[in-house]
Amino acid sequence: MDRRAPRLQFTKEERTDPALRRPISKAQKAAAKADRAQAKILKKEVLRKQCAVDPATGKVTTRLKFEEVDKKKPSKLTHVVRNAPGNAVSMQFHRKIRQSEDENVGVEAAHKSEEAAETGGRLARSAHRSRKLKPYRKSAKAEKRLDRANLGYLQKKAARDNPQPSGNPLAHWRQKRAVKKQYAAAKRAGQFTGFAENTAKAGKTVARESKRAAAFVGRHRNGFLIAIGVFLVLVLLLNVLSSSSVLLEGALSGVTASTYPSTDDAMLGAEAAYAQKEADLQDEINHYEQRHGGYDEYHYTLDKIGHDPYVLISILTAWHGGEWTLDEVRDMLSALFSKEYQLTQAVETETRYRTETDTVTDPDGTTHTETRQVSYTYTICNVKLHNEDLSHLPTSIMNEDQLGVYSMYMSTLGNRPDLFPTSAYPNASTVKKPTEYDIPPEEMTDARFAAMMTEAKKYIGYPYVWGGSSPKTSFDCSGYVSWVINHSGWNVGRLGAQGLCNICTPVSPADAKPGDLVFFEHTYDTDGVTHVGIYVGNGMMLAAGDPIGYSNLNTSYWQSHFYTFGRLPNP
Repeated sequence: MDRRAPRLQFTKEERTDPALRRPISKAQKAAAKADRAQAKILKKEVLRKQCAVDPATGKVTTRLKFEEVDKKKPSKLTHVVRNAPGNAVSMQFHRKIRQSEDENVGVEAAHKSEEAAETGGRLARSAHRSRKLKPYRKSAKAEKRLDRANLGYLQKKAARDNPQPSGNPLAHWRQKRAVKKQYAAAKRAGQFTGFAENTAKAGKTVARESKRAAAFVGRHRNGFLIAIGVFLVLVLLLNVLSSSSVLLEGALSGVTASTYPSTDDAMLGAEAAYAQKEADLQDEINHYEQRHGGYDEYHYTLDKIGHDPYVLISILTAWHGGEWTLDEVRDMLSALFSKEYQLTQAVETETRYRTETDTVTDPDGTTHTETRQVSYTYTICNVKLHNEDLSHLPTSIMNEDQLGVYSMYMSTLGNRPDLFPTSAYPNASTVKKPTEYDIPPEEMTDARFAAMMTEAKKYIGYPYVWGGSSPKTSFDCSGYVSWVINHSGWNVGRLGAQGLCNICTPVSPADAKPGDLVFFEHTYDTDGVTHVGIYVGNGMMLAAGDPIGYSNLNTSYWQSHFYTFGRLPNP
């Protein structure tokens, strides 16, 4: 759909009208600039099929024709997703190098030079992408200016054709608002024929409503005077309680910042589009043998298909930095889907044998049967579906600021717990409160454990964010424990659950004490240690769950996944 601002046409009478001359001039200049900006976007030729019907014979003729169209705007997300694996490897490499810098000045100098070179390369690539996007940005900016100029003309024309009572600012505001709504609707539909007539009708409707409102005020003058008096008293109270108003403003701004800004239609549409991709994937698996036939046997290793809709909307909102429309995120939905799901097949071949029986006639005319083993190739198609889990993707495609915004939205569910009710969306998150627990005072006598708890308690209630490792981005389990111990006297860097286990000395459950770490395995589908928490005594741990909070180790879940307790080395 063409989202460009319309190029309005003006009559001779309108051009000579003193009230419209200036807004018409602005609209024409803005249209000329928008056309020049549009012309600078790179073009490509596409082959179109045109069909024509001969009215005399009824014969249909088909003709191929090359048509020039704008090149598609480069996708920023595709670039980020493509480079994410390399960036992750590079970050890991530099992290290991930094660990040896304190011991070798030469290594430190060489490392800094290498980092500077890599930074220069990234800046050069960024500048190249920026140059490619420049014509699209300029064109979008010019189109917005043209929209404003068109609206200025249309609102002036509406004011001329349907003058509102002087001294009635509400009537003027309502007239402008009506024109703006008409313009937006016509632009979405791409239909500006008869737009001026529709605007005139809207102006007349506004005029009638304004007269009715004025008559209503006249009939209820005393009531309106009382209302104005109450309003003035409220203003006075708000001025007296200015400190309270500042607090209220801060609270309201916090709620606003953590609320999804996009429309329900956009968010529900994005979720439906992503769910449709998953339905198509399930259909492909259900009919895999019919569509990819020819093999003797099929083996399936399939992860579950599904995602948390709140994760999807939080990713889209954090990535776009605010409000978005469904059309604006369609490419991103495709890129996220291809990143989350990988459907692959691997074909194995085996040489097998079957017994065949032949009837043989001897020279004397007698017959007998002979059996023999005949080899043949047997094929096995191994079909695998890997689901990376949508919640694992933010760290690979977002910077630290975007991750912080994402974690904020996940902690509040965008202040829209009603958007995806679990009855209709079984994978949807729900707002969860952390489990409360008071650590007995006698457990806090150890200085190291007390220091750990002072830091660890700051983040109770923070949401679980895969790969998160700081208060700005929130935490996953190992990121949380690494942060706490690094700010409580240790200096171990950012370690995973297995890495934290490796630096600890195993401790039996009977000898475990507050401040030890507790490790678990197979909490998700991978080998080795997969989860870690801080033991706080009395069978309780503090860990990054969903959200960060206390957990009872004596539940069947944690007992079934328990691996070991571990004691940290001396700082």
